[in-house]
Amino acid sequence: MTETPDNPKTADNSASPVERAFRLLRFIADGGSTANLSDVARQINVNRVTVMRLLESLKAAELIEANPAGGSYRLGMPFLTLAASALGGADLTARARQILPGLVDKTGLSAYLAVLEGTRIIYLLCETPDTPLVSRIRVGSRIPAHRATPGLAMLAHLQPAALRALYAAHPEDDDQPDWDALTLALDTVRTNGCAWSFSGLEAGIDSCAAAVKDSRGSGVAALSVAGPNTAFSADAALRETVETSVKAAADALSLSSL
Repeated sequence: MTETPDNPKTADNSASPVERAFRLLRFIADGGSTANLSDVARQINVNRVTVMRLLESLKAAELIEANPAGGSYRLGMPFLTLAASALGGADLTARARQILPGLVDKTGLSAYLAVLEGTRIIYLLCETPDTPLVSRIRVGSRIPAHRATPGLAMLAHLQPAALRALYAAHPEDDDQPDWDALTLALDTVRTNGCAWSFSGLEAGIDSCAAAVKDSRGSGVAALSVAGPNTAFSADAALRETVETSVKAAADALSLSSL
């Protein structure tokens, strides 16, 4: 008989239920598909029946939710909110909570803090102006890094070899970048000191982001501002205001993180 975790005798039965659940959560967080339970069982080294039970338990606890794309699960909002709350005690996030409201006041647009998680970004904080929220981005939203301005701002601080290695380490992510286009985009980010998107991620939404750097100059997070493109067309000076404000806020947060 082929020895795979589908066979309970060969699965890792020494692991505690909590450890098995954590393996599955990590697998889902890394973008792994749960459509094929046998494949999941092999990858996290538990048997298929256990995977089924863990999925039902995690779903009941709202730690995971059905992926709108179908056929799989993603981390649930309660889990992501809990993680963001835990991170709220960290210096970086606590300081960002103080900086984001000022960024909203200066630009009149929504402001976000995001971090890199594998080849995706996760939005940890969001501050909005007293106007209707036009973006679908929420706390806990996970977006392919190369498709969003905060991701581009952080990826621009990676060396080419490290960037390729990052994506090679996540072959399960089927949203791979066009490398020529990404190289050009990251060159532009490095030249300008920030990343811009004009209806690139969401139709009618423009966004600007700048990286938050640690003492080694690595991009550990990113601050971004997003708003309707009509706001930019109505105010010719808004783009310059946004770019200057986002860069200044990211630099201030970088200094507080050193």
